[in-house]
Amino acid sequence: MSATRTAAKVVGLAAAAVGLATAGVAAGAALRQKRASMARPELDSLDRLGSLRGPSATVLTEDGVALYAEVDDVNLPQPVRGRLRRRRTADPTVVYVHGYALNLRVWHFQRGEMRGKVRQVLYDQRSHGRSGRSESSRCTAEQLGRDLLRVLDELVPIGPVVLVGHSMGGMTILALAGQHPEIFGPRVVGVALLSSSAGDMHGTTLGVPGYPGRLVQRLAPSAMAVLARAPGFVESGRRAGSALGFAVTRRVAFGGPVPASYVEFTDELLAGTPIDVVADFFPIFNSYDAYAAVPALEGVPTLILCGTEDVVTPVRHTRAIADLLPTASMREIEGAGHMVLLESHREVNQALADLVDPHLSHAQATEA
Repeated sequence: MSATRTAAKVVGLAAAAVGLATAGVAAGAALRQKRASMARPELDSLDRLGSLRGPSATVLTEDGVALYAEVDDVNLPQPVRGRLRRRRTADPTVVYVHGYALNLRVWHFQRGEMRGKVRQVLYDQRSHGRSGRSESSRCTAEQLGRDLLRVLDELVPIGPVVLVGHSMGGMTILALAGQHPEIFGPRVVGVALLSSSAGDMHGTTLGVPGYPGRLVQRLAPSAMAVLARAPGFVESGRRAGSALGFAVTRRVAFGGPVPASYVEFTDELLAGTPIDVVADFFPIFNSYDAYAAVPALEGVPTLILCGTEDVVTPVRHTRAIADLLPTASMREIEGAGHMVLLESHREVNQALADLVDPHLSHAQATEA
């Protein structure tokens, strides 16, 4: 068998393992039902998904990668000569850290809800979105933690911080907690870990049961490497808006019926992340272990939230963190999937408001 055919076979097996084959069969039915089964009213749309923008900033990492960021001040002032206006030290800042193969636009509903109430910083992780590309060797959870510290030092040099991370973004926060536990409490006064994990990600099967699920675990790393070596072939099959892409995104990202625009938006974000970037970060999930960092959050108001139908970071990951952090507020949103910040944005926004509001009240009292 030729090398090309062998690679194709590996890719095909891995694709079947993650449900692509099933999704392909179901794609036609999914599209026919696209409007009917996902016609739930799109309330609180805040205009087109991902359309919110703010003054931009650039943060240079220790290895020279330019991280793209946007800063929403309470009154949205423009930066002064490239630097942020000085703020009262009592003012809180919410810093959002997005997940794997996504970008800062994914925080659309949370950003819109908090806009005008609290200062917000959003940034694209290295190699994602508008940020610069990273060397493959630097695509580690440890490096992401160091990047987050650089963002805090540059964009939130004073005042309390509330960190909000989704999926790999939560893993980034835990990496920082392991590196600098001393800033959690004095500086980081709140943490939200949404659909995230502290480790044991190698056992994830994306909800595929039985033998196909075991194939996901065994073949995914090698298949990902093959895919990264054929980016043209892969990108042609993962264009945003394709029938297969829509069906797969719907299956993996959401737990129940959602507006079609949510699936299309998520599909757009995923398809916009080059396959070699996806491959660069994939090894994180086999080696990541941040359980020892969780105690650093003791004494810091912490929200741990997950959907009960999450197949990427199943709810057992949330429960494992909660077992190590009994002081945390744990929320399980019934029926929601991995993209809970879109699918159940009202519940997520309320939970974040409960975390942030005490600091908002303090800031207002200080100014008064």
